[in-house]
Amino acid sequence: MDAPVFEEFDPASDCDCPGCVHWRRVARSSPSSLSIGLGGHPAAHGARRALALAAAAGTVLGGAHAVPAVASTHGQARPGLPAADGPPTPQGGTSPLHGPTGSPGSPPARVNGLPATTRAAIINRAKLWLAAKVPYSMSSYWADGYRQDCSGFVSMAWNLGGNEWTGSLDKFGTRITREQLQPGDMLLFHNLANPQKGSHVVIFGGWTDYTHSYYVAYEQTPPATRRQSTPYAYWSNSARYVPYRYKGLKEDSTAAGGPTSTKFPGAKSFGSGTDNPYVTRLGTMLVDRGGARFYTTGPGPRWGEADRLATQAFQRAQGWTGADADGLPGPTTWAYLVGGKGKDIPAGGAPGPAGTPPKVPQSKVPQYPGRGVFRPGVSSDHVTRLGRQLVKKGFGKNYTKGPGPRWGEADRRNVEAFQRSQGWRGGAADGYPGPETWRRLFS
Repeated sequence: MDAPVFEEFDPASDCDCPGCVHWRRVARSSPSSLSIGLGGHPAAHGARRALALAAAAGTVLGGAHAVPAVASTHGQARPGLPAADGPPTPQGGTSPLHGPTGSPGSPPARVNGLPATTRAAIINRAKLWLAAKVPYSMSSYWADGYRQDCSGFVSMAWNLGGNEWTGSLDKFGTRITREQLQPGDMLLFHNLANPQKGSHVVIFGGWTDYTHSYYVAYEQTPPATRRQSTPYAYWSNSARYVPYRYKGLKEDSTAAGGPTSTKFPGAKSFGSGTDNPYVTRLGTMLVDRGGARFYTTGPGPRWGEADRLATQAFQRAQGWTGADADGLPGPTTWAYLVGGKGKDIPAGGAPGPAGTPPKVPQSKVPQYPGRGVFRPGVSSDHVTRLGRQLVKKGFGKNYTKGPGPRWGEADRRNVEAFQRSQGWRGGAADGYPGPETWRRLFS
């Protein structure tokens, strides 16, 4: 494996970050062959010294495993922004797991040549770092032994026996298509020309809506682990990301967003207040059978009126009435959907006496301008209009100025508060207005 190249950052000479201030003081107080006068970022000079020491130590220890040389990142990315709007994504190379003292730890048990795991376990492991807000680092290792950068995060989530990097992770996965993506898969971009420029990898957490244009990404990026609704395949270099499925995956019936068992999970899995992967699977199957018009967000994992109406429409398409078409899936409804039996939901029209979700007359709702307007750094009259409507609706508490015209974190938080007031959670309440958020806000 070719180790990533060392990259030296060379900002302005008057940089006032803590690293620069420290090394300027050192340069004034103690002569050094690596003085500031030689040019380059002061922090990089410190990195050179560290690299020289590391090289010497590697020689003494026998250099059994090559560790790539990397420079410390300069500054810190602004929280909440996509990685593309922050600094490059330098990363560490292949290395063993590290114990609490920095010494190599014991790899997990291996099954069929790879550590076995399930989709649910992958997502749950990712959530552990998310809850701990693990800080991003190319050289530090978390308590579980994994390096705290993007590739170390995916190595951890996939339960690999060591720390991989974007140039080696593909060996542990099978390439799949966009349509085959399920929670626990990864989206990988490895820049062969310069691995330190743009290379990145994320864990796919599931689609946020039936259009499959946005998904939930679990990723390790400055300043810390995050979970965020993300346009497919990513904010930048989108066409260069490749989806992969872990070769050691052991499918289970409780994987997040994609239970694989054909057995009916029980009536308790559906109805008011339920929130689980089976609701997502039900909605996905209903969309495939012609029920897409009922969903403006989702489907799943939280049960909603759209699920009931779509289920009822499917039941009535089979000619069922009364209790057999109450909008709640039973064993027969589930068997028809899983087995591809029966008739699809007819296009258009109301599903029955219950009707479709009430629509606000279009004349009263301004045309939705598209998701691209509501992104960090974008200035638009639509942002101002959105903000004023949020204030009017009582969701403007995060504004200290404005609103508008430049989209900012205050806008996102206010939108998120409004979305949560609708009972939405997860990717449906990410703070970025979609068509349904826009419709309800202006209704």
